[in-house]
Amino acid sequence: MRRLSLRLRLALAGAVAIVAAIALASLGMAALFGAHVERRAVAELSVQLDQVIAGLERGQDGEIELTRTPADPRFSRPYAGLYWQIETPVRILRSRSLWDVDLALPEDELPDGMEHVHTLSGPVGDLLVIERSVTLPERLGGTLLRAAVGMDRTDLATAKAAFLRDLAPYSALLTLALIAAGWMQIAVGLRPLAAIRDRVAAVRSGQARRLGADFPAEVLPLVNEVDALLAAREAEIETARTRAGDLAHGLKTPLQALLGEAGRLRAAGHLETAGAVEDIATAMGRHVDRELARTRVSIRGRDTTAPVADVVRGLVSVIARAQGGRSIDWVQEVPTDLVAAADPDDLAEALGALIENAARHAAGKVRLTGRRVGDRVDIAVIDDGAGIPPDRIEALMARGARADMRGTGLGLAIAGDIADALGGTLSLHPRDTGLEARLSVPAAKSAPD
Repeated sequence: MRRLSLRLRLALAGAVAIVAAIALASLGMAALFGAHVERRAVAELSVQLDQVIAGLERGQDGEIELTRTPADPRFSRPYAGLYWQIETPVRILRSRSLWDVDLALPEDELPDGMEHVHTLSGPVGDLLVIERSVTLPERLGGTLLRAAVGMDRTDLATAKAAFLRDLAPYSALLTLALIAAGWMQIAVGLRPLAAIRDRVAAVRSGQARRLGADFPAEVLPLVNEVDALLAAREAEIETARTRAGDLAHGLKTPLQALLGEAGRLRAAGHLETAGAVEDIATAMGRHVDRELARTRVSIRGRDTTAPVADVVRGLVSVIARAQGGRSIDWVQEVPTDLVAAADPDDLAEALGALIENAARHAAGKVRLTGRRVGDRVDIAVIDDGAGIPPDRIEALMARGARADMRGTGLGLAIAGDIADALGGTLSLHPRDTGLEARLSVPAAKSAPD
């Protein structure tokens, strides 16, 4: 049950409630219909009883007889379902439909003219019986007698069952209509949650900074809390950026001072000591640059986006001018709609190291390509130079490579660290002529509709 969506849970709960409610309502209507049918049957039996009593006369032997039987033919057919019976002080008169069976009327005292309704055993099942105590007029002897008329309850049960059968398709149709209406209500009611999901995706992809306030009052507190969390996170990131800048300043100033001291040592003739200090300071500086690059990218995260074509075009423009008159054929095959989930400065720093390295070693041509593969952006920098031996590539790409490498090693290390921080990869591939450096980073998500 925990894995079911909220929509499905509400739909199932609503469907169960609707089915239960319709079932109870149907049973209630069936009970009401049964009570109504029974009241109508009692009223009909009362009329039949009036006819039976009206047909009483004194016979030739002086005893009470039913000279005019009711018109309903069921009174004349054995066990036809409709019966009458009269108990006089001396004998019992009964309809032909009772055949040789007497109705066992309960021993109760009835005032003259009063009626009781009973359920009694009949010839073929239970009967609905109406009983009345009647005092005959003087011309009929003034005798007190009990008259009863009954009908099979099977007819009432049959009528109730027919009502349920007629009611069933309408109940089923009403159930389906209510379930469909409930599903539509759930869909409309949960739509703000889908909007929240889309806004969160937009914030995550860097296309929005806040969820906004245009939500219903029921979910607005949640939205406000999320926006407050985003604001707190931005403040923390800004604080971390400030600290990173302070750290860079605090470390680089002493390093520059060390290099200055090394210069004075070299001027004083202590060449070996000066060289050792310069090597140590240079190595520390590279470590600082590498770690600051990694920290800066991790602080920025992937909330921003970078148009790859614009970044590549800007880098090529700068690096081409820095070649000191070297003529390089730059081939740029990067789609203008290719967008990476990265800060533009971080992507420029990673690509800048790769493009600068390619320009330094190219014989005359550097080709830059970009494409989207699934949720990734693949950017390739290909030169036609001498390339790098495979064993050198393995050493450069090894995790934790030393920072005392000259030029190419440090640039590739920083580019690899930036790729790692962005959730991407950097790989080098030797070619027949030259080297291909491939940077793969997450692609920016599309804006929600």
